[in-house]
Amino acid sequence: MTLKQLLAAPDILLAPGVYDGLTALIAERLGARALYLSGASIAYSRFGRPDIGLVSMAEVADTVGVLRDRVALPIIVDADNGFGNALNVQRTMAVFERMGANALQLEDQTLPKRCGHLDGKALVTSAEMVGKIHAACDARRAPDTLVIARTDAISVEGFEAALERAEAYVEAGADVLFVEAPQSVDQMHAIVARFAGRLPLMANMVEGGQTPMMDAARLGELGFRLVIFPGGIVRALAATAEDYYGNLLATGSNAGFRERMHDFRGLNDLLGTADLLASGKKYEGTGRGD
Repeated sequence: MTLKQLLAAPDILLAPGVYDGLTALIAERLGARALYLSGASIAYSRFGRPDIGLVSMAEVADTVGVLRDRVALPIIVDADNGFGNALNVQRTMAVFERMGANALQLEDQTLPKRCGHLDGKALVTSAEMVGKIHAACDARRAPDTLVIARTDAISVEGFEAALERAEAYVEAGADVLFVEAPQSVDQMHAIVARFAGRLPLMANMVEGGQTPMMDAARLGELGFRLVIFPGGIVRALAATAEDYYGNLLATGSNAGFRERMHDFRGLNDLLGTADLLASGKKYEGTGRGD
C-alpha cells in the first residue's frame, strides 16, 4: 500500500523511527507498515552528537538510499527545514524522492535547526514557510509523494500563533500537518478540533519530551492519523550499549550478556546471509571469455 492509502485506512499509522539498514530491516520484519527516518537519530548514531542541525542534506539522502536498498516499506523522511531556502527545498525534494523517499517532513525553523523538544528554537516567517511548501509541492515528481508541514511555533510564539501558522500551511497545500510539541492533552484536542477531517494529523512521541506520552490507539481515538516514535530505538540501543560495554569491560567476557544478544548464527539468519550467498552462486564460473 502507498503511504497515502495507509493514512486513509481506519487505524492510525505507527511509523517507528529508524536510522540505518539494520533498524529498518528489523522494523519491517516485525510488522511495521511504514518507517520514519529521523534526522536526530542520524546525528545520535552516526556522529554521537545532539540534534542541533549538524546533519547535511547529502548525509540524509545517502541514508534514504541505504534504507530503500534494504526495505520495501514507505519511508517518511525528516527533511529538517529543507536545508535552506525554497530552491534548496526543491533540490531536497528531487534528491530524496530519487533516493526512495515517500514523504518529506519540512519544518519552519531557521538554520541551524534543533530538536523540536529542545529550548531555544527560532523560526522563519510564516510566509517563507508557505513558499517552501509551494516549492516542495511543485518539485515532486510522483503524485503519491507527500509533503508534511511541521510548525515548531508553540514554544516560540505561543499556541494560538502555532495554530495560525498551521492554518497557513494547510492552505499552502501540505498533505499532512504536524504541530510539534503540544504541551498538554488540551492542546492536542484543540489541534484535532481545528484540523482533523481536513488532512491527516501527525503526532510525535518523545520519551522525556514536552508532549504527553500516549500509545498509538489513544492517539487514534483523539483524531491523529500518523504517529512517529523517532528516536526511541537510539535511546534503547544506547542503554543496551552502556550495559554491554560495562559488562564486557568489567568481566572481560560476553558470557553474562549472552541471553541479551544474537550469536553469530542468529545475526546471520536475521540478515539473510545464507540466501544472499546462495543467490551469488549462480554467477560463479560464468565468465564470458572464449
